[in-house]
Amino acid sequence: MHQKTIQLVLDLEARGEAPSDQERGSEPGSVTSDTSASAQQHSAVVPNVRVRIPLMEGIVSNANMRRALKRVRANKGSPGVDGMTVDDLKEHLKQAWPAIKAALLEGRYLPQPIRRVEIPKPDGDMRQLGIPTALDRLIQQAVLQFLNQIFDPTFSPSSYGFRTGKSAHQALASAREHVAAGYGWVVDMDLEKFFDRVNHDLLMGRLAQRITDERVLVLLHNYLKAGILVDGVVITRYEGTPQGGPLSPLLANILLDDLDKVLERRGLRFCRYADDCNIYVKSQRAGERVMASLVAFLGRKLHLKVNAAKSAVARPRERKFLGQRILSGGENTYLGVHPKSVKRLEDKVRQITRRNRGVKFDQVLTELRSATMGWLNYHRHTRCAKTIRRLDEWIRRRLRCYLWKQWKTAKGRARSLRRLGIGRWLAYGAAYNGHGAWHIAGSPAMTRAVTNQVLKDKGYESLVERYQALASA
Repeated sequence: MHQKTIQLVLDLEARGEAPSDQERGSEPGSVTSDTSASAQQHSAVVPNVRVRIPLMEGIVSNANMRRALKRVRANKGSPGVDGMTVDDLKEHLKQAWPAIKAALLEGRYLPQPIRRVEIPKPDGDMRQLGIPTALDRLIQQAVLQFLNQIFDPTFSPSSYGFRTGKSAHQALASAREHVAAGYGWVVDMDLEKFFDRVNHDLLMGRLAQRITDERVLVLLHNYLKAGILVDGVVITRYEGTPQGGPLSPLLANILLDDLDKVLERRGLRFCRYADDCNIYVKSQRAGERVMASLVAFLGRKLHLKVNAAKSAVARPRERKFLGQRILSGGENTYLGVHPKSVKRLEDKVRQITRRNRGVKFDQVLTELRSATMGWLNYHRHTRCAKTIRRLDEWIRRRLRCYLWKQWKTAKGRARSLRRLGIGRWLAYGAAYNGHGAWHIAGSPAMTRAVTNQVLKDKGYESLVERYQALASA
């Protein structure tokens, strides 16, 4: 659609005609041309196409803003420093949008500070997120929809993170193909606090190479340097693009595209997903040589630091890439779930099935279904039948523990077992034997009373059955 719209504009201009309103804006996010002096002054250049297009006017167009609002509301998310939710945003725009639009077109819009949120990472560290206000998320999304058209077509095919038509599954499939082709060593690079250390000057230089609309550049710079609200105090930022806003992934890809281009010029096979990059080579010596040169390049050219403790040259089976690892080699190369990914699921299940939570069993099953279905869907292309079977058995036992705890007293437990068809002596023997819940959950009394079918009837979906259904789909 992008190229067709530009061609339409060129054809109309060649005939000395101006594009009609319908031809200019019938498609959300379409790119149009404007031959006015104002548009020529504030415009962006689409790569490989000799035509200037108005950028800010396109960003604030009704079609583009409606599309952005729909996306922001679908993504939901927490409110920013002003407390406004995405559900309140539409009503707010009915009154405030004319003034906001005028400020954007005149290049004087200033974003509000970002609300900082810290969430734990699997390795024990804390990941810092920056939550913009709902209005700023809307404007960022509107900008993103146009910038994607300018930058995404020139990104490397080996870049998979946060791109339309690209996915983590495609990155993993490509990585498996590289290993199957004989590239049995991986240079696994971890960039230390990448999103917190993006150099603003470097990034703005990359943006200015392709964007000539000064208003858009000023807006992007304002978003980069927007302060972070911490304990009631706004802290000014001089580097970094905090995760949490719609623009952050694209800005990261724009900066790291320099790394991709270097790898392509060297003829190296690689897969990059955001700041997670794996390069595949045929020997350990070649891998160490590549690692050393890239560490120097990243520090010298992009002002980024490689985390030596989390980076290594190793066999693919020894490293984690997007939660998985590549096993065996040659024609029998396949993807497997990394043990750390299994542990993360186990930790989540432990939280959900904690016996002292005091919530209804139905709620436990609902939360469990949500956690396990997402995990299974992500790992559906891996060979992990044994792991799934073991997890299935373990989760069922934890559910039996939860029920045992809900029955509370020995007398209540005996009665519950009797109601489920267990004989008097076995039921009372289990209820009064003094063993803990985990021991009882694996006893004949509980496994006969709360069978797999009983758990299924209550709402527990077997992981094995779901995995088999997903794998065969």
